[in-house]
Parts: sequence; structure tokens; C-alpha cells
Amino acid sequence: MRDKSSVGVVSGLLALLVALLTGCTGSAAGSDGGGGSAGKEGGQVGSVVSPSPSATRTSGFGAVFLAVDECSSFGTTSFTEVPCTSERAAARVVARHDGTVTSGPPCPATTDFVLHISAQNQVSDEDGDGAIPQGYACMRNLEPPHPGDPGGGGGPRTIVGDCVYSSGSGQVRETACDGKGAKKPEFEVTKAVDRRAQCPLSTALYVQLGGTDPVGCARPL
Repeated sequence: MRDKSSVGVVSGLLALLVALLTGCTGSAAGSDGGGGSAGKEGGQVGSVVSPSPSATRTSGFGAVFLAVDECSSFGTTSFTEVPCTSERAAARVVARHDGTVTSGPPCPATTDFVLHISAQNQVSDEDGDGAIPQGYACMRNLEPPHPGDPGGGGGPRTIVGDCVYSSGSGQVRETACDGKGAKKPEFEVTKAVDRRAQCPLSTALYVQLGGTDPVGCARPL
């Protein structure tokens, strides 16, 4: 959720600064070269986090705000860094990058959601220079469900094992493969390849995944 035209685009990283559980959309093409579309539903994107001095320089749970292996609580509009041993801890940082998701590295494939961190100028921060750069944290829930897992129906990336359904006007969105989501799955991404010619004959939809194997081959269900 790289981050998903006649070739096809699906990206879970197109929506910035939106609430948790917001999905992203993109485009894809059918196997006949016609203009279908594909997108991502359930691509979870956390609200913008504005760090506080106590969160960025504390003893016990991280001198750097939401560094790798640190944990956050869950909230509807904001997130707070908490010790991973806290009963409030809900998700762990699996990757952390400066900048924006559109210009930075993609999150790991099974990331459950992304937190966007706003730039801050403060007296006390992680390196003492009075500034916290804009960035984003790739988060993994401490406990199930894991929407970023293959077939989970969410996460910021579309990966092999994910399913999508037609949402009208040539668009498709991601949904859970087990049929327990709000929408029934219609296609499943079964393979990631370098180019469309390498997809199996059963391919009905091509999805741009990004990375070293950027083309996803999707079969009808």
C-alpha cells in the first residue's frame, strides 16, 4: 500500500492526512488491455501526530518519537507513544522514515496502518536541535486482526494474496478474501512479476504493486 493507465495502479499510500480506516484508490487494467481500475479499501492511515516534548524525550519508552520497535496507543483522531508494556499499547512501529509516504520508502508489506507525523519546532526533542522532522511510522497491531496480512482486506499496500471487488466506474477496492468484509471479493492477486507477459493465462486484472516485482496478476474468484 509502489504504493498501487493501461498498466494498472493500486496504492494504499495515496491518501495522506486522513482518518484511520480510510481507503485509497488507484487504477488498473484488464487482461485484454482495456481500462479497468483497481484501488485499495481498508488501507489504514493514522491521523497526523504532533509530538509533545514529553513524548520525544523520555526515559523508559524512547528518546525518539515513535522509533522502530516503540509502541503507540490507538485513538480516533490522534495517537500517543506509550511503553510497549503498557495496557494502552496497541501497535508497534516496524519502520520509521522522514518525509512523506509519497516521497519516501514504502512500508513493509504486512504493515497494518501508517501514522503521519507532523514537523515540530520544540525546545526539547530527540537530538536537541529543537526540531522534529515530518515523517511517517509504519505500524503493526500488537494483536489480531492484522488487515495488512495477505487477504486481510486492508493495510497501506496491496500484496500477493489480497482480494479486490468492483466499486463501479471501472474502479475496484480491496476487501477481505474470506468474504467477511462489507463487500464480496471478486479478484485475488495471485502473483507478483516484473512485467505483464509473465502473468498466468488466468489473469483477469493487472495491478501495479511497486517494488522489484511491480505487476500483480489477479484472477477472478
